[in-house]
Amino acid sequence: MRGPGNHRTVLTGHRLFDEHGVAITDVTCRQPPGTGDTHEPAHHAIVFVRRGCFVRRVDGTDHLLDPTRIYCINPGDEQRYDHPHAHGDDCTSMRFDPSLLGSLWGHDPTLPSHPITSSPGIDLEHRHLLAAAHRGDDAAEVHERALALAAAALAQVDAARVASGRPATVRARRALVDAAREALAADPGFSLIDLARALGVSPHHLSRTFHAGTGHTIARHRMRLRVRAALERLAGGDDCLAGLAADVGFSDQSHLCRVIRKETGDTPTALRHALGRPMS
Repeated sequence: MRGPGNHRTVLTGHRLFDEHGVAITDVTCRQPPGTGDTHEPAHHAIVFVRRGCFVRRVDGTDHLLDPTRIYCINPGDEQRYDHPHAHGDDCTSMRFDPSLLGSLWGHDPTLPSHPITSSPGIDLEHRHLLAAAHRGDDAAEVHERALALAAAALAQVDAARVASGRPATVRARRALVDAAREALAADPGFSLIDLARALGVSPHHLSRTFHAGTGHTIARHRMRLRVRAALERLAGGDDCLAGLAADVGFSDQSHLCRVIRKETGDTPTALRHALGRPMS
C-alpha cells in the first residue's frame, strides 16, 4: 500500500498460534524511512518490539518505540507508524478476545495508551514464547505462557488491577488448586478457559495460583496425567501406540513418544517391557 510521500509499506504477518482467545503473530515491516498510513485497528493487542525503531502516532500523540518498549492496541485507535531509519522492524503481536482480556485486566479490556517498559525478564520470556509458538509446542502450554506474559507486562502499569481476581487467602488458593486437580483428574481435556469458567475465576489467576501451589503449569499437569494413564496401559501390555495415543489424549503416536521420553527418559516400548505385569 502507499502512504504519504509515496512510500511503499511492506508489512507481513505470520500467524503462529490462534486458540482460546489468543492469537500470536510474527510481524515483519519493511517500510522505507518516512510517514506511514493512518488506520484504525479492529482488535485488542499487546505488541513486543524485537528489532528496529519507529514512531507510533495514536490519537495525535507520538510514541517512540524500540526493543525496550511494549505497546498496546485498542479497537478504534487512530494510529500511524512512521519510520526514521531504513530496514524496518520486527515485532510480536499478541491479540486477545475482549472477554479474555477483561478477565486479565480488571474486567475492562481497554489497554494502556502509553508504551510499557520491556524489562529484560519480560523480553526474554516473550522470545521464549515466540520460539515455542514457532516450534508448534503444546497449544495449552503456549496459551498459558501467553497469558502469564501479558499479565507480567500489564502488571508494570497496574499490579493491583492485574491481581484483582486472585483468591485472597492461603485456604482459598489451596481449595482452588484442589478443585482444578479434581476436575482435571476426571477430564484432562479441560481447557484452561473452560476450567476457569467452571471454577468461577479468571484463566490467568487460575494458572498463576495453580503454578504457585503445585510448582508446574496446568498444561504440564494435564500432560503428566496423560503420561500416567499411558504408563498404566503400557504396564498392562498395550502394544498399539497409535490407539493408546488417541485414547489418552495425545495428538498422535509421535507426540505420545516425545512426551513420554521427555517425562521419563525412556521410550514407550522400553517402558512396556520394563513395567509389564505377568498375566494372572
